[in-house]
Amino acid sequence: MPYELKKVFASLPQMERGVSKIIGGDPKGNNFLYTNGKSVVIRNIDDHGRFVNCVRFSPDGNRFATAGADGQIFLYDGKTGEKIVALGGAKAHDGGVYALSWSPDSSHLISASGDKTVKLWDVAGNVAVTTFHLGTDVLDQQLGCLWQKEHLLSISLSGYINYLDRNNPNRPLRTLKGHSKAIHCLTVHKNEGRSYIYSGSNDGYINILSQSWMTGTNDGFSGKGHSNLVSKIAVDGDDQLVSCGMDDTIRFTSLTKKEYSASDLVKVDVQPKCIAVGPRGYSLAVCIGQLILLKDKKKCFTLDSLGFEPEAGALHPGGGTAAVGGADGKVYLYSIQGNTLKAEGKTLEVPGPVTDMAFSNDGAFLAVADEKKVITVFSVADGYTGKNEFYGHHAKVICLAWSPDNEHFASGGMDMLVYLWTVNNADKRIKIPDAHRLHHISGLAWLDEHTLVTTSHDASIKQWTIKF
Repeated sequence: MPYELKKVFASLPQMERGVSKIIGGDPKGNNFLYTNGKSVVIRNIDDHGRFVNCVRFSPDGNRFATAGADGQIFLYDGKTGEKIVALGGAKAHDGGVYALSWSPDSSHLISASGDKTVKLWDVAGNVAVTTFHLGTDVLDQQLGCLWQKEHLLSISLSGYINYLDRNNPNRPLRTLKGHSKAIHCLTVHKNEGRSYIYSGSNDGYINILSQSWMTGTNDGFSGKGHSNLVSKIAVDGDDQLVSCGMDDTIRFTSLTKKEYSASDLVKVDVQPKCIAVGPRGYSLAVCIGQLILLKDKKKCFTLDSLGFEPEAGALHPGGGTAAVGGADGKVYLYSIQGNTLKAEGKTLEVPGPVTDMAFSNDGAFLAVADEKKVITVFSVADGYTGKNEFYGHHAKVICLAWSPDNEHFASGGMDMLVYLWTVNNADKRIKIPDAHRLHHISGLAWLDEHTLVTTSHDASIKQWTIKF
């Protein structure tokens, strides 16, 4: 064919037997109606001046509507393709129109636009009876819409799904929020008897998901947060979410106010990879070639010239000890003495470069994951002697999380597997295959002794019920 057909199609709801009729558009704003069997163009419609983004037939098949990047919406006869009217006259929207959806009775339709609005049109009267305003930010551009029975929905550029309210067009009935980018980290926290799931993604967004997340009660922090990938998050003893990102910042955000603070922000000279929290206001940032000890939201000590590349860190829940895992396959122990870190001169050997590590909640064990697909557990009370080694992953282990009972822990890997392990018996394990089918496991956390939360670069969060 002498043109490239843009992949925007709508099938006729009423078709003759053996004949498939399809409508599509090309980059010049033309619409083409042709029979699929012979690819014969029977009408060339060139009303749009720019890309045709959407074509939709009315449920009764009597009309079809087209939406374009030129901000126009045209209505056509469903059988002949003749133009009936341009909705709204010269322009239906001030921005490009990306989506259309008809009412079940074919009398109305809604349109979603880059001008950050959704309009409800009375087709017969050629008038927008309601204009829904969804915000002023660039992420409030409306890219999709759906008329499903009595529900009117739209999708923002942010990925949020809006339930539109005809009685209050300036505020949706409900907005479903969540991640639209790869999730890199995860933690949980219980406040006033209710559990919350916090997750950070590569666009800098941190999502808050309440325990009743099945009903879609989730949100983000208000204000300006990280401007780049969130590498790690943890909750400290003061009910603050401590986060580090590729924007070279460490943030302390109140979980009560749920608002980013410009003052509770620590800028670092090199990119942080990991953040760990401990008692008495201590935090440890593991950066490229550097360790930073923080106390009460301020830097108090920096350690350079390490002689190894640090990859992960953990603070003992009892205080006093920091463990740092290196790319050399060793774990270095430091004592926290006031506002300084002092090397204890003791190292622990693991099979490969360290990828993650975590002390058990009671401080009795230290689990270390590495690139050689092994998890090594050390007994703290016995001078960090090896307790057990755990094998099962087919690829690099990415993350670890201890169960509240301190007898079990979970691991997630590049193989998309999650394992549940028993500390005292390396052969006793539960395997969750293809926990996330599209990408590897990027985060693990326990809501309680029998409920595990996982996340992945597939931008999803999953909750699992575990029975040992």
